[in-house]
Amino acid sequence: MYIRKDHRLDDRDALFALMARHPLGAWVCQDGDGGLVANHLPFVLDRDRGPHGTLIGHVSRANGVWRALGRGAPSVVMFQGPQAYITPGWYPGKAAHGQVVPTWNYAVVHAHGEARAIDDRDWLLAMLERLTEAQEAGHAQPWRVGDAPAGFIDSLVRAIVGIEIPIARLEGKLKASQDEAPEDRRGTVQGLRQSADGAAREMGRLVQQALEADSV
Repeated sequence: MYIRKDHRLDDRDALFALMARHPLGAWVCQDGDGGLVANHLPFVLDRDRGPHGTLIGHVSRANGVWRALGRGAPSVVMFQGPQAYITPGWYPGKAAHGQVVPTWNYAVVHAHGEARAIDDRDWLLAMLERLTEAQEAGHAQPWRVGDAPAGFIDSLVRAIVGIEIPIARLEGKLKASQDEAPEDRRGTVQGLRQSADGAAREMGRLVQQALEADSV
């Protein structure tokens, strides 16, 4: 991924936080014929396994991608954070000199590592429990795997295969108007904060944080 110096996001905690808030990853690896195959999976990040953590998830047994992994296959999982279109109509520079154009702000993390398939009932059940707990944590009455009949869960476990990716390298990018004039960045913050879209408002917060960091 191309990353300009002022867009680089290296803070490990910030990278992990983005992955946790946006757990649906776009996982790309090679298929058995040497081509590329993409799948969209919710992942759980085990922060304590390996220097950059380990991703765990699952695919349907009917999805042939797991058969192509062998002992491990180079992979990248892309996690998309807040993103928003930025109109030059928010820039004071539009009226002052007109030398402004639209852009797109976004925050992303790419996790690189070798994926392997796991076909073990106990591992799969523990993975499903962790995945469920991570997503149900904010609910008033969290659903748990044990709430469903054991036979029903066993049938579902037999229909999936686990995916584990120890992360060898993390890349983070935060494009938050860092290359714009300060007054135009402030105009962007104001415009994003007025949006009805939650992702746009979140991007407004990130633009404000980047502006404050550059002012220190």
